[in-house]
Amino acid sequence: QVQLVELGGGLVQTGGSLRLSCAASGSIFSITSMGWYRQAPGKERESVASMTVGGATYYSDSAKGRFAISRGNARNTVALQMNSLKPEDTAVYYCFVRTPSLSWGQGTQVTVSS
Repeated sequence: QVQLVELGGGLVQTGGSLRLSCAASGSIFSITSMGWYRQAPGKERESVASMTVGGATYYSDSAKGRFAISRGNARNTVALQMNSLKPEDTAVYYCFVRTPSLSWGQGTQVTVSS
């Protein structure tokens, strides 16, 4: 099993930036990809960005050009740099890892004020 701890999040004004980070522990040798989902009030959870162990990245259309996912040197950490934030980015952001089963972090709130 994999345990995830998320850091970051908070309140920021439109156009601002935030950085989320996530550290995995446990069976990290079996990780195939890591990334982030988010869930806004009343909406389904949606994928934001992910990265495979080989370095291939995926971004949702809403994240392209504004968000950047990166992996730490320890390879069990992943970060999401979010720039040019918009009110519609407001959501709870969840870190995940695939091993290939999915494990989730506890979620961190991101609020973008207009």
